Amino acid sequence: MQDSRKAPPPSPPDPPPPHPPSADHQPAGPPSAPHLRPAGPPAAAGTARPGAPGADRAALPGPVRAVRGIGTVLRTPLTARAWLEAAYCLAAFPLAVAGSVLVIVLLALGSGLLVSLVGGILGALILVAALRLARVQGAAHRALARGLLGERIPAPVPPAPAHGLFGRLDAGLRNPVDWRCVGYVLVKLPVSAFGMYAVGWWVTGLVNLSTPLRWSVLGQYPRHGGPHGAPVLTPLPFGGAPRFHTFWGTLLAAAIGVLTLLVAPWLTRAVVAVDRRLLRELLGPGALAERVRDLEETRALAVDDAAALLRRVERDLHDGAQVRLVALAMSLDMIREGIGDDGAGPDRTRLRRLVETAHHNATEAIAELRDLARGIHPPVLDDGLPDALATLAARSTVPVDLSVRVPVRPSAAIETIAYFCAAELLTNVIKHSGARRATVTVAEQDGVLRLVVADDGHGGAEPGPGSGLTGLQQRVRPVDGRLSIDSPAGGGTVATVELPLHA
Repeated sequence: MQDSRKAPPPSPPDPPPPHPPSADHQPAGPPSAPHLRPAGPPAAAGTARPGAPGADRAALPGPVRAVRGIGTVLRTPLTARAWLEAAYCLAAFPLAVAGSVLVIVLLALGSGLLVSLVGGILGALILVAALRLARVQGAAHRALARGLLGERIPAPVPPAPAHGLFGRLDAGLRNPVDWRCVGYVLVKLPVSAFGMYAVGWWVTGLVNLSTPLRWSVLGQYPRHGGPHGAPVLTPLPFGGAPRFHTFWGTLLAAAIGVLTLLVAPWLTRAVVAVDRRLLRELLGPGALAERVRDLEETRALAVDDAAALLRRVERDLHDGAQVRLVALAMSLDMIREGIGDDGAGPDRTRLRRLVETAHHNATEAIAELRDLARGIHPPVLDDGLPDALATLAARSTVPVDLSVRVPVRPSAAIETIAYFCAAELLTNVIKHSGARRATVTVAEQDGVLRLVVADDGHGGAEPGPGSGLTGLQQRVRPVDGRLSIDSPAGGGTVATVELPLHA
C-alpha cells in the first residue's frame, strides 16, 4: 500500500477531531486558507524539515558550518554543563576510591573465610556486608549524578524480605542487584582515575593561563631571564615542562593554557558519557524489572483509557442523544394527541411546528450518534490509513504536505492510534503553532510505523501535566509506541510517533 500524493481539494470545515486540542503551543494568528501540494518522498524518522533548526544547519554552506563549529568549541569551556561535569569527576574520585577499597577488602576477607570450615558463617556475613556497602555506594553515586549531571536513575526493585538468619544470608548472597552494584563500584575506580586525569587538563590549563598574571602582578618571577624561569605545565605524560624566561614567553604559556582548556571539556564529557552508561546498566533497574514495571504502567493506562472511553460514551449518550430522543418521543405524542380520535379537525399550524421540532431533534440525535461512532472508530479508516490521513489533511486550514508510504498495512488498532495522533498534532498546529505550512509523513521502516508531523511555527511545545502531548504519550505506550518532540523556541516543531505494525 503506497501513496504519495496531493491531498484532495479542501472541503468545508468539519467539526474538530474527536479529541480536544491541547494548549502546547503559543496562541496563533488567524489560519491561512486551505492549500495542499504534492509531497516529495517521505523523510526518515527524525529527518529535519524546512524551517527546523536541523534543516537550516544542513542547508548552510561548509564555511558557515565550520565557523559555527568553532564557535561551539570556544563556548564549551564557559558553559555550566562543562563545569558541572568536571565537578562530578572531581567529587566522584574520592567516593570511588574509598568504596572500591572497602568493598575489595571485604570481598577478599569474606571469600577467604567462606571457603574455610571454621569461618564459613562469618565469611558469609562479611560478604553480605560487602554487598550492602556496594548498594549504599551505588545510591551515593546515583545521588551525585542526579545533583550534578541531572541524570535521574531510578533505584532498582528491592528484594523480597527473607526470614531467619540463613534465609537472609542466602537472599543477600543471591541478590543480583547487589552484585551489579559491586560490579559498578569495581569498574568505577578506573573510570574515576580517567576522570581525574581529565580534571588535570582543567587545572593545568588554568595554571598556564595565569602565567602572565603571576609573572607581572604577583611577582613570582621577579628576575626576568633568571635561571629558573616560568614553567609551563602539561597534562601529557611526555614532553617535559618547558620554561620561559621572558614576559613574552609567558604569553605563549597562556596560549597553551587556552588550548588546554578548549580540549579539557571534551575529555570530561567522554568520561561522563561512559559513566552515564554504567549508571544506567548497573545501578538502574534490570532489563526484566524495567520491562515488568513498564508493562504494569501501560496496563494501568489501558485500563484507565478504556474506563474513560466508557464514561465518555455513557455521558454523551445520556446528555446528548438520549435527551434528543426523549424530546422526539414527546413531540410525537403531542402530534398524536393533536390529531385526536373525535373527528375534530387538527390545528395544522401547531402540528407543523411539532413536526418540525421532532424532525430537528431526530436530526440532532443522528448527528450526535454519528460523531460518537466516529470518536470510537472513524469510518474513513475502513479504506486504509492513507485515505484517512488525506481526508484529515484536506480539512486542515493550514496547508499540509502529505506523504504516506506503507507497503504493509498495519493492524486496525495501530491505524486508529496513528490517525488520532495525526488528528491531535494537526489540531495543535492549526490552533497554537502559528505555522504557515505543515508536513505529515508516514513511512514503514524495519517493522516500525513512523508518523512525523512537522510545522514551521514558533515552537516551544513540550509535554506537561494535562496537555494533549502527554495524552498522546499515554495513548501510544500500551502498544510499545513512542512519541518524541523536537520543538525549540522559534524553530518550529517536529513530532515523531513510532508504532509497531501490529499491536
